[in-house]
Amino acid sequence: MDESGGRGATTAFVTVGDVVAALEARYPPVLASDWDAVGLTCGDPAAPVSRILFAVDPVQAVVDEALSEGAQMIVTHHPLLLRGVHSVAATDAKGRVLHELISHGIALFSAHTNADHASPGVSDALAEALGLTALRPLVGIPGAGPAVGTGRVGDLLEAVTLEQFAEHVSMVLPPTHHGVRVAGDPQRAVRTVAVCGGAGDSFLDAAAMAADVYLTADLRHHRAQDHLAEDGCPLIDIAHWASEWPWLEQASQGLRSDITRDGGTVSTRVSTTPTDPWTAHLGSTR
Repeated sequence: MDESGGRGATTAFVTVGDVVAALEARYPPVLASDWDAVGLTCGDPAAPVSRILFAVDPVQAVVDEALSEGAQMIVTHHPLLLRGVHSVAATDAKGRVLHELISHGIALFSAHTNADHASPGVSDALAEALGLTALRPLVGIPGAGPAVGTGRVGDLLEAVTLEQFAEHVSMVLPPTHHGVRVAGDPQRAVRTVAVCGGAGDSFLDAAAMAADVYLTADLRHHRAQDHLAEDGCPLIDIAHWASEWPWLEQASQGLRSDITRDGGTVSTRVSTTPTDPWTAHLGSTR
């Protein structure tokens, strides 16, 4: 949904650099993991911006959507060039995306692990979508403030069964072919929930100590099996894309608010293109 704010004829000229500054104030690059590649991937900081598209992944379908919407900038969660490269020739998918962006004057910015760790950030948006309250970090970052860290722990307004909570998850998050996978007694009571947007099986031990259930993405067989064998909390595994998608609206609203406060105006839109890589799911028939 498009949203705009502004002050008529007195509205300030907004540039790519203004948008970058606003986003980096909310998601400081210093919070990113040392292996990450966040920030402006391409684009002229002095170029004007009036329409921005927010998406999880910087893939060709998202670029096509930006072109159809007349957007001058794309903000994604995942970086386009996460690993070092020696060429950006249009001979592979990433090179073609980059050439398409540059040829049409579209800037690309990513906020990845800095948005994961910031408050509010990716896991806050996921937790709030699920109706959790009294949010606190699952794993804090020393010296970064009490609200900053990886994942979030929060409380439901009242206890429900694991089965009921899983059904709630399936109704709240965007549909994917991955669906919602559950490990644990369906009738176990759930009140305190730990979540982590994206791949979160590195934090199983923290979740076991903090919550009645842990919801994240990309749970691997052996880690999940070992966690349950040690009487860890039940697990809910969702699609990586679905776990991070709620952040897009949070980030777009925050940006509009910041730009408007400074006297400018931009129109933002959350991508309707599902970039989850899985295209079908077949239940076991044997």
